[in-house]
Amino acid sequence: MPRAALSADEIHAFRKRAVAAATKLFADHGYEAVTMRAIADELGTSAMAPYRYFANKAEIFALVRAEATRALNDQQERELYGSANVFERLVRARAAYVRFALEYPDQYRVIFERRSEPDEAYPELLAEVQRSIKLIGELGRLAVEAGVYAGDPVIAAHLMWAQVHGLIFLHQAGRLQLGRTLEQILAESSEHFGGLKGRRPLVNMLADKRDPMTAKRAHQRLSGKKRKSAT
Repeated sequence: MPRAALSADEIHAFRKRAVAAATKLFADHGYEAVTMRAIADELGTSAMAPYRYFANKAEIFALVRAEATRALNDQQERELYGSANVFERLVRARAAYVRFALEYPDQYRVIFERRSEPDEAYPELLAEVQRSIKLIGELGRLAVEAGVYAGDPVIAAHLMWAQVHGLIFLHQAGRLQLGRTLEQILAESSEHFGGLKGRRPLVNMLADKRDPMTAKRAHQRLSGKKRKSAT
């Protein structure tokens, strides 16, 4: 008897489960070490079951990265376009990036896992990667507009991304070994985001939705200091 065709809901539900299971495997072991059998075992299915829903491991990996990148993009976009104040948008988008990495370390790690095939082979993944690049570029533009960095906005975008991304990876790898925590280092680096040095650490300030000191007020305080020093 021929096997019954899968419904769209069944395909969607299984693929969603597979993404969740594979994300953990890829984050823990890396792309090369994970097999289709390992994914099937994690799902509690037969070794061949995943092939009913995916062509191969590369397709699963692409979908895992697409979903993780989409979640990060969504979180950043909510903050980047949630205010008319340039400085506030910049600070909150930066904090959203850090918050995502700390709350979803597996998803964050797999976004940067070595890929088996070019992003162009998977339109859904490519769309999210391009969206991410656009967001990073917009942060660079805002940084220059807000006076946080001077010069080329593209260089500013790379500098901000490299700083935060590098610190996150060192933290996740347990390699911040010089006596300072990620929170302390980000608080110190926040002076590049409008002189917030010495106030509540940036990671905590923006992770707490009830934060009593908004980035807007911090910017106003900074502007007041600048005006005083000029007189």
